[in-house]
Amino acid sequence: MADRTGLGSGDITGYTLFERIESEEIGIELDDVQKAVVELPRFQKIVRLKSFAPFRSAAHALENAMDISEGVMSDHLKAFLEMNLPKPGKKNKVLLGVGESNLGGSIKADLGIDCVVDDTVRELIRGIKLHSERLLAQLKEGDLGRAQLGLGHAYSRAKVKFNVNRVDNMITQSINLLDQLDKDVNTFSMRVREWYGWHFPELVKIVSDNFLYAKLVKVIRNKGDLSEDKLDALEAVTNDPIKAKQILDAARASMGTDISEIDMVNIQSFADRVISLTEYRKSLYGYLLSKMHAVAPNVSALIGEIVGARLIAHAGSLTNLAKYPASTVQILGAEKALFRALKTRGNTPKYGLIYHSTFIGRAAQKNKGRISRVLANKVSIASRIDCFLDNPTSKFGEFLRDQVEERLRFYEEGVTPRKNADVMADALKAAGIDMDIDEEEEEAPEVASTPAKKRKSSKESKEKTPTAKKSKKEDAEVFESPVKEKKSKKKEKASVEETVVEPKSAEKKKAKKAKQ
Repeated sequence: MADRTGLGSGDITGYTLFERIESEEIGIELDDVQKAVVELPRFQKIVRLKSFAPFRSAAHALENAMDISEGVMSDHLKAFLEMNLPKPGKKNKVLLGVGESNLGGSIKADLGIDCVVDDTVRELIRGIKLHSERLLAQLKEGDLGRAQLGLGHAYSRAKVKFNVNRVDNMITQSINLLDQLDKDVNTFSMRVREWYGWHFPELVKIVSDNFLYAKLVKVIRNKGDLSEDKLDALEAVTNDPIKAKQILDAARASMGTDISEIDMVNIQSFADRVISLTEYRKSLYGYLLSKMHAVAPNVSALIGEIVGARLIAHAGSLTNLAKYPASTVQILGAEKALFRALKTRGNTPKYGLIYHSTFIGRAAQKNKGRISRVLANKVSIASRIDCFLDNPTSKFGEFLRDQVEERLRFYEEGVTPRKNADVMADALKAAGIDMDIDEEEEEAPEVASTPAKKRKSSKESKEKTPTAKKSKKEDAEVFESPVKEKKSKKKEKASVEETVVEPKSAEKKKAKKAKQ
């Protein structure tokens, strides 16, 4: 039995196959391999070049590099291995060392070659990459560096391009920035209120909105200069003539202190910053809504844009959210409470981020857990539809939202909801999607119907052959004969008992007649 051990390496210039010479001695200690890798003469005694297949072009190299990163064996690699490795069998035992475990699984599945991924193989591949310019006679000095640079840039561009198409990253960044802006705008608004409140403290009681307060600070400036001339400007900002009149009256009787011009300039500048941040927050909110409608329309229609964006951001991407089961979606965002409950053996949380949905807020306290479970189930379905549907549509999310509404009405009023199959059929019709059936599925009923035809033909053959019927009847009579004999014996016993009982009853009847 021949034992051959090979090392496959996917270099940036092509595929190389090395044969390991001292296979038994190398496997003893890994330190010997690490020492031999550094020195080329010692390393050449360990491995020997068997074959080299260069890539045809830079695009071909990029295509194979992408396949290796995804653990897929390309046609070029398959042909290279089939040409240089013997077919595995009892006489030829082949072990192929590879650097990627996923690629080794693909090679094992397609070619049946056993692949090894361990520390020894990785050290040998490291030595091959270290001395590749000297081991490969086809390479000139500098070719390897240029190929590495070009392929590295192309591979990075391909990865970035693939990531850009997954626009759910923009949703994650937008919702995180929106949360940060809410905190910043709130903090800055409170600072403006405290700062300008020294000059005009009564304005805080009249105006509660932060954005409106900052705009009024820009209009009023110094309260001592506020007069009837600025009443129209106040009405334009507040959209309320009564409130504008209240501001004017409060400014005339204000208890605030006077403020210098330089302080007023700084307050005005800070108020401008609050106004600009608030306006940017509004534009960012509109951008987030448009992104959610484009990326996850069904999740948006079901649970809302903000809650859906928080779920996607917490999961990492829409694909990750689609992979989660409904039980995970239900408690997504409540991980701390979950682990604390598991640690203390207490009650686990019923909901996480989906608690901010309007459905759970409208449900009664005893039904919040039920509604959260139903809602998580529908969100899981909607996220999978959004992730894998080619043409996005919000019809499924609208019908799923109606289902949650019906379930909420069922818990509160007892109204029976529609069946899920009927709702999904209506959603498919509304979306204009025809369910395509594969050819194998179409052939399946024909395969299943063939036994019925055979049964019919067998019945017809039985009717045509009465001898077979007779033989079966005879067999049945043979099997039934012991049963009939037992029944006949029971009948005979019963008849004997009747004959014994009948005379006594007859004598009794005669005695009764005589007495009468």
